[in-house]
Amino acid sequence: MPQWHTNVANNLIRFFLACEFLSWTDTMQQNSTVTEFILLGLTQDPLKQKIVFIVFLVFYLGTVVGNTLIIVTIKFSRTLESPMYFFLFYLSFSDSCFSTSTAPRLIVDALSKKNIISYNECMTQVFALHLFGCMDVFVLIFMAVDRYVAICKPLRYPVIMRRQVCVILIIVAWIGSFLHSTTQIVLALRLPFCGPNLIDHYCCDLQPLLKLACMDTYMINLLLVFNSGAICSSSFVILIISYFIILHSLRNHSAEGRKKALSTCTSHIIVVILSFVPCIFIYARPPTTFPMDKMVTVFYTIGTPFLNPIIYTLRNAEVKNAMKKLWHVKIMMK
Repeated sequence: MPQWHTNVANNLIRFFLACEFLSWTDTMQQNSTVTEFILLGLTQDPLKQKIVFIVFLVFYLGTVVGNTLIIVTIKFSRTLESPMYFFLFYLSFSDSCFSTSTAPRLIVDALSKKNIISYNECMTQVFALHLFGCMDVFVLIFMAVDRYVAICKPLRYPVIMRRQVCVILIIVAWIGSFLHSTTQIVLALRLPFCGPNLIDHYCCDLQPLLKLACMDTYMINLLLVFNSGAICSSSFVILIISYFIILHSLRNHSAEGRKKALSTCTSHIIVVILSFVPCIFIYARPPTTFPMDKMVTVFYTIGTPFLNPIIYTLRNAEVKNAMKKLWHVKIMMK
């Protein structure tokens, strides 16, 4: 994969984050007397905290290593230059960043006596969580579009999914993700905090913050459902319908073609379900708290980014062969 693809993502991230931080500087804390929050984490039991530290350290390292392997393989392999792997490159990049927005803090806090996070750090975490989470949503949709065109309109595939179109789609994804996360920050900055600062969670997000706000949060929660909840729900429905159409069209293909397409689509469908079902459970509902909320959040912020590289490599012969070939060449060169 050419170097400029990576530069597009890096430059966009730097630009968006720089703009966002500049706009936050004068507005953070103007509606709040609280300067810091205390994260209660997943558990207060010392023994369980050590288990949390070990388990999620393994998960996070596995996420970073697995996604980095995919990124490096796609970048340097000449056999993985199709649009599907172009999008997989950015899904792996986004997954790594998405997990990094929450996992390191959870791991460090598991061994800390008092898990304090400043107001500014909390708002930054909200922004990063939604930026890369929304980017995942966009990329999964584009991957479904790519499979639809490849299977249902194979003769027009090279024209419709040409490289310029793919790059434009990724730029649109970054812009859309930035707008979504900015909306979340605007909602968060409108919350006044004038008393309790204990967040019954392991990370900062709007739902746990709404419980601490000293105001009626009904309208803000409604906006949250229409924003994050609608994005998750509508995207999930669109993706499931798309893959149903794709699978239905496979009956007109050869046995070998059906087998290859079914293997690829099955991996995508598994990732879609693992990503969207927890997201819908958390965001597309009234302001109600359930005991399982933290574990569901753990699953889609840490578990899914860990599982995605495993799913895409174990079920994809092209990626496995490209990895073997690439790392065999690198070892031979040494």
